[in-house]
Amino acid sequence: MKKYFSLLLYATSFYAQINICSWNVENLGKSKSEETIVFMANTLRNFDVVAIQEVVAGYGGTQAVAKLADELNRKGAKWDYTVSDPTSSSAYKTERYAFLWKTSKLKIKGKAWLEKKYHIEIDREPYYATFEHNKKTFTLVNFHAITKNRNPETEIKYFKFIPLEYPNLNLIFVGDFNCPQSHTVFNPLRKMAYKSVFENQKTSLKKECHKEQCLASEFDNIWHNTSKVEIEKNGVIHFYKQFKTLKQAREISDHIPISAEILLK
Repeated sequence: MKKYFSLLLYATSFYAQINICSWNVENLGKSKSEETIVFMANTLRNFDVVAIQEVVAGYGGTQAVAKLADELNRKGAKWDYTVSDPTSSSAYKTERYAFLWKTSKLKIKGKAWLEKKYHIEIDREPYYATFEHNKKTFTLVNFHAITKNRNPETEIKYFKFIPLEYPNLNLIFVGDFNCPQSHTVFNPLRKMAYKSVFENQKTSLKKECHKEQCLASEFDNIWHNTSKVEIEKNGVIHFYKQFKTLKQAREISDHIPISAEILLK
């Protein structure tokens, strides 16, 4: 028995486990009702850190994130949050990103920041935040690509340079890529030991279900460096099943949340 606990303590000292979630919450702003915010908080309460895309750029976006954090704080754990400045795109729809996290599990290191070098090449430049848990750190790279009909691969191709820009950071790319993980644009990341958490997992909602098929496209994903991060398990939340119609569900979002329980090596 003593040997078992010694091995457990040894393993724990080398690994740090965190449950992360990514969710494109369509137009998160003042249009979201109080009931929607409560629903979102109940959906997200069991994660350690949440990356949100598509926070509206106006004041209502930051206010909605603050309301979500306040509602999460009513669920039994203390949460903190950070919201980005509006992305610098002038050619497309500018937005904000947000991170929310449990302060008992994670500590943010420094300030979160928007990508500076590729803010011209990437319409909605990624938003970074570095977190610490048990003296191990990781950096979430929160991203929302341009839509499929605008060819998101033309900006995703710059992601191959990002690990070189931040060689000392354990980067985990999360968000809505509007592009399936099978696309060749991700090959440079694969060659750098990055791997997608999901394969063949559709994450966007159709406007109507057809023969109980309600998901449309494989857009959202999480990319991790396999030499630094191990995936314990992953999952998606089919929140739309709690509504009578997809139209009602889409008042929350047109994407489902994705998650991964990660081990930091």
